[in-house]
Amino acid sequence: MSMSDASMITRAPSQEAGFGDYFALLKPRVMSLVVFTAMVGLFAAPISVHPIVAFASILFIAIGGGASGALNMWWDADIDAIMRRTRSRPIPSGKVMPDEAKAIGIALSGFSVVLLALASNFVAAGLLAFTIFFYVVIYTMWLKRWTPQNIVIGGAAGAFPPMIGWAVATGGISLESVLMFALIFVWTPPHFWALALFMRNDYDDAKIPMLTVTHGRRSTRNHILGYTLALAAVAIGTGFTSLGGPAYIVVAVVLNIAFIKGAVDIWRRDEADSEGDDFKIERGFFKLSLAYLFLHFCAILIDPLLAHIAGGML
Repeated sequence: MSMSDASMITRAPSQEAGFGDYFALLKPRVMSLVVFTAMVGLFAAPISVHPIVAFASILFIAIGGGASGALNMWWDADIDAIMRRTRSRPIPSGKVMPDEAKAIGIALSGFSVVLLALASNFVAAGLLAFTIFFYVVIYTMWLKRWTPQNIVIGGAAGAFPPMIGWAVATGGISLESVLMFALIFVWTPPHFWALALFMRNDYDDAKIPMLTVTHGRRSTRNHILGYTLALAAVAIGTGFTSLGGPAYIVVAVVLNIAFIKGAVDIWRRDEADSEGDDFKIERGFFKLSLAYLFLHFCAILIDPLLAHIAGGML
């Protein structure tokens, strides 16, 4: 964050921050995804966890995700003030001061990692600490403003939570947790590039080297299709491992057919088609991508749940 932008935010009209402003600082939408995927990782693991340990662990993982969000908003306050999508966030709106957000983020980071170590194990806590570091330092401070591959490499930060949940239960890392990581990791680029297609002016104004800015929309559409095909291979392939089963495979095949169709529709578009419209196809693909990830992780739990129900009936 530049000094001029920081001082501009500091001098913003003071407004008393409420609970909602501080909660918004933690990026609750992102936090909800962290919580959900971590829970799936924990419950999909072959080792059961005491309900109190599970609840405490998910809570501390959520706090760690929120801490990352606060530090991200602190560092990105200057570009958040420029982009229409983010200018109403707590810091650019003047409701929370940058130093305050920084202090909250650092405090919650330490709190969440230490408490997760005490509640579960050091492997899970170490993964949480690395996730916070990766998101704040590697992605936010370095990749985001430096390379169009920012969202590709940086996507790893959002892919770690199911691995953390799995580690809470098992105390380690396995093929299954790596596959859940891979599912989110490969999903992230087409998800965010679809957003970038209809929000390109925001990234232009903020001088963020998103692929749409550095290589144009045509190249971005090509990349979306390529990553979507790779994602389908990962998602459907997962169904033939211990994470999957008949129900998961059906869900994965249906979702990936729809997702590939959406990517092909985006790929077929050219700039003459999209200029002047409201990017309905791209917006639809972005919304589908949200349901895609949620339903895949729900599907991971379907077959074990059906097996448990069938076992109880015998």
